[in-house]
Amino acid sequence: MIEPNLLLTAGPWEASEETAAPLPISLSVFFPAYNDAPSLPALIKRTFQVLEEWVEDFEVIVVNDGSTDYTSLVLAGLRDRYGSRFRVVTHERNRGYGGALRSGFAAATKDFVFYTDGDAQYDVAELPRLLEKLDPAVGLVNGYKLYRQDPWHRIWIGGIYNRFARLLFRVKLRDIDCDFRLIRRRLLDQVPLTSTSGTVCVELVKKIELSGAHVVEVPVMHYPRLHGRSQFFRLRSLLTTLAQLLKLHRRMILVPFLRRLGPR
Repeated sequence: MIEPNLLLTAGPWEASEETAAPLPISLSVFFPAYNDAPSLPALIKRTFQVLEEWVEDFEVIVVNDGSTDYTSLVLAGLRDRYGSRFRVVTHERNRGYGGALRSGFAAATKDFVFYTDGDAQYDVAELPRLLEKLDPAVGLVNGYKLYRQDPWHRIWIGGIYNRFARLLFRVKLRDIDCDFRLIRRRLLDQVPLTSTSGTVCVELVKKIELSGAHVVEVPVMHYPRLHGRSQFFRLRSLLTTLAQLLKLHRRMILVPFLRRLGPR
């Protein structure tokens, strides 16, 4: 097991030269993207490099969530370059982070699904860390940030949100806000998602925990955002997320609790 303090000083993770043959699994990898055109070419190139070394059967999907920059042009070029193993799901209008994730999960066809964001704040080369934790009992392998590489206000807001959501929903996972996740696809069929904002992560994690599937956590690096601007940390998005979080709590936690207390 690699000690977290070593990861903090070691820089980007690299696979051992003694990497075994590709794992005999099928894997869908997808990236929700909104105005992430500058980061996508390098991200997709690195993704194919990692998958070709580690996974026998895979597909790569980008969910273009109503981008207004030149993301669609970039994706058209990437589709020509990578062929049938690269697919694009296009939203004509922005559906929010939850809508993008739900489209990505619906488009995935393989036995396992991995996703992370299209802004490249996580290094897809660390995906093998998650793959190595798979066993028949594991339903979710989730990263957690060793150190968040964001402006102080985002770190502060993100920390409050993470603590509040974990407390409100009694989530055991330490970092709800770490979108570096590997999920068994058949489990997704058992946990239908309804959220359209960032609350989708709380809904997903809580429903997986309630399913009884084993959850494993793995430390990963987090990098500064080099392009664009996060949609989550805008006032309107924060208010929408808070409202959806309270509605989700009422639906998932409060109403079932009150029903258990009702007449029998």
